[in-house]
Amino acid sequence: MKKLIALLLALTMVFSLGAMAFADGEKTELNVIISQYGNNTQEWWDGVFVPGFEEAHPEIDLTVEIVSWNDLYTVVANRITNDDAPDILNIDTFADYVADDLLMPAEEYTSEELKAKIIPSFWNANELDGTVWALPILASVRSLFYNKDILEAAGAEVPTTWDEVKEACAKIKEYDPDITPWSLDVSSDEGQAAFGYYTWNNGGGFVDDEGNWALNSEANVESLNFIKEMVDAGYCFADPMNATRYPQQDAFNAGSLAMMIGPCNMISATSEVNYGVAPMPTNGGNSPVAFGVCDRLMAFKDDDAPDQDARTAAISAFFDYFYGQEVYSEYMVYEGFLPVTSDASEYLPENAANFNKCEANGGTPGENDYFATWCGMLADCDFYPASRAEWIDVKQGVIDAEQQVLEGADAQEVLDALQEDIAG
Repeated sequence: MKKLIALLLALTMVFSLGAMAFADGEKTELNVIISQYGNNTQEWWDGVFVPGFEEAHPEIDLTVEIVSWNDLYTVVANRITNDDAPDILNIDTFADYVADDLLMPAEEYTSEELKAKIIPSFWNANELDGTVWALPILASVRSLFYNKDILEAAGAEVPTTWDEVKEACAKIKEYDPDITPWSLDVSSDEGQAAFGYYTWNNGGGFVDDEGNWALNSEANVESLNFIKEMVDAGYCFADPMNATRYPQQDAFNAGSLAMMIGPCNMISATSEVNYGVAPMPTNGGNSPVAFGVCDRLMAFKDDDAPDQDARTAAISAFFDYFYGQEVYSEYMVYEGFLPVTSDASEYLPENAANFNKCEANGGTPGENDYFATWCGMLADCDFYPASRAEWIDVKQGVIDAEQQVLEGADAQEVLDALQEDIAG
């Protein structure tokens, strides 16, 4: 009984001290900028997240500002210039902020429990010079979509190798010349994605196992030659240097494109295509590598904060609450993206239907099968080396290389020149 009375007295003192702090206006303020992923992003954060978070953490005064991608970079740049950077920012890149010494290392605010459940490849995708600077907020995975009806009518199998791709394309072209067998986008919009699709699944890529640029590897040369072979055979859209993925996605949704490497959410709500999803076709006996894309959450330094420990604790609390299994799973269903945590990726294939999509995505319950299909690919993703200072030049360089090869240049010579330009 004495222990119980002592406990009650202690709790009363804690509550009283907390009430005094609130009365004195000593809540920790937390300002967050979130990117607008859909027309109803604001609705979820204002109506679901903020009320729930503030109920769980009355010691924190949370402000969430939703900013469209069209304005995001300008808004953030102006805030930084005016010494008013947000505490937490959702954006796609972080290298420039690291270079300007603006960010806190993720280890400073990421709890051990949270770190343990972030899928390792997504955690590592935010590393620069041995330090992780951001957390992945959500994921998109790209893999092979195929029109079941077209392949069946053409007598073609779902390809698993590059040779099988060519075989299936030849059968489709013979079956119906008006159907485009294969998609390819080497435009300035996403040619770097095509470079990743083919080089990763041929044992190559942007960098080698030690993280050094390896743009002119034998596997990469072979990959560019394969792209040219596909175009020369007439298996792709007539002008892949200008045909972006968006009209090609429309063509797949309309049933006039048989196979396409595309993002997990590319099927439109109105499409009636009978489609399937398969791993990336590979060459040389390599294992399939899915292409992962993730945007990020990062925390800015604030040397003027009156209580650094309280601020860091508030940032940590924000992340722990956001990545909580049910809260995070609801947001993934609502916006139509994939989770970057192991617990949510295991939970959603069985429970997505418990949450509703936002109105822009139909306002219907989530689809368990959708998450079952795509969450299984998350662990096998590879990513752009976008945190590297040379990435902007590499991105444009591989697009130029692909286009030069399609115009008749020698793949080895083109990639040798790019490697020399980037790595010296």
